[in-house]
Amino acid sequence: MAPGVDPADREAVLALFAERLEEYGAAVHRTDASGAAAVLAAALPARRAVVPAGFPVQLLDSWTGQQVADEPPLSREQLDGVEAVLTTCAAAVADSGTIVLDAGPGQGRRAATLLPDLHLCVVHARQVHSSLPEVMPRLDPRRPLTWISGPSATADIEMIRVQGVHGPRRLTVLLIDG
Repeated sequence: MAPGVDPADREAVLALFAERLEEYGAAVHRTDASGAAAVLAAALPARRAVVPAGFPVQLLDSWTGQQVADEPPLSREQLDGVEAVLTTCAAAVADSGTIVLDAGPGQGRRAATLLPDLHLCVVHARQVHSSLPEVMPRLDPRRPLTWISGPSATADIEMIRVQGVHGPRRLTVLLIDG
């Protein structure tokens, strides 16, 4: 359980999740299901985005960009030329502000989530759990798990932070209540 947060207090868990993501430099947009398509369109400035099979297409109703399929798999050069990737997630951890991908429906393959400059991830409130011990039993250890806590970043020996070295420089989370 996250320190100081009652796992049964859903509002506190969701607020902590958003707070942790924002501390890492991610943008968080919270909405209900009825406003999700409009919020996604406003939060996605890209003209082209990889949209994996199984992504909820109704969320793209208000977005006017070009959907790029990753089937057959795009090359590294092609992925690098696309501005964004849209995914869903398997679960999320409030305590650490972490999103977990397991290559399930709407998540695509790992390479597609690492090369575009922007990763927009759709997280449903029911997928957010207080702490890692609550999330682990919900994951299949045979699936490839990717753990994302904010935009990709690293620091050199002088502790100068650089974003986008090992993945997207920008992370946007669309947190859908209900």
